[in-house]
Amino acid sequence: MSVSTGERAIWAPRRASWWTAVLFAAGSLCFLVGPLPVFLNLVGPETDALVFFLGSILFTSAAALQWWGSYPRRHDRRLDWWSSSAQLIGTLYFNVTTFRALTDAVGSPSYDRLVWRPDALGSVCFLVSGALAYVEVAGGLARRPPATREGAVAASNLVGCVAFGLSAVGAFVLPASGTEVDVALANSMTAFGALAFLVGSLLLLRQGAVAEGETAQ
Repeated sequence: MSVSTGERAIWAPRRASWWTAVLFAAGSLCFLVGPLPVFLNLVGPETDALVFFLGSILFTSAAALQWWGSYPRRHDRRLDWWSSSAQLIGTLYFNVTTFRALTDAVGSPSYDRLVWRPDALGSVCFLVSGALAYVEVAGGLARRPPATREGAVAASNLVGCVAFGLSAVGAFVLPASGTEVDVALANSMTAFGALAFLVGSLLLLRQGAVAEGETAQ
């Protein structure tokens, strides 16, 4: 059975880059729906916290694949390797944060606070990773990305990293009152950042699959 070009453009499971994109997209979906009040009210805090934790595991799996793919090029494309390394470390911080939120939610039936507070260190790692990847593609943070799929991926990911950083600021707990700076900001920026990551993942998915299609005879 022959495979059309359109089908090959979204299906290339033999490529590690394709799996990286799929895992990032799945993780992004988890972080996209998790902060939505309607989803929290529908499934409850325990399930919501589990969705965040699952999303962080998917992010780490994707980041590990991406880091491994960049490792052989660490001498030729240092920014690429450092970006992947910072991203992987950031996802590990999120693993810890989401697991802590999961245990808190399960251990307290009346748990009504944010089920996931963006980890400050993880957010910083994401910002570093996104900035390095953007610089490698665009040639500088102040420059426009090239009008290519790679440029669009870098720009989308950087927007997502900035949004996660803003989410972490909104979720910061004030010592005096014990309340978050801005819960609405934290939730909205988490969802918006995840949406940006999802866009980047889908672009990366098509980019990896198209490369597969181009080489297939």
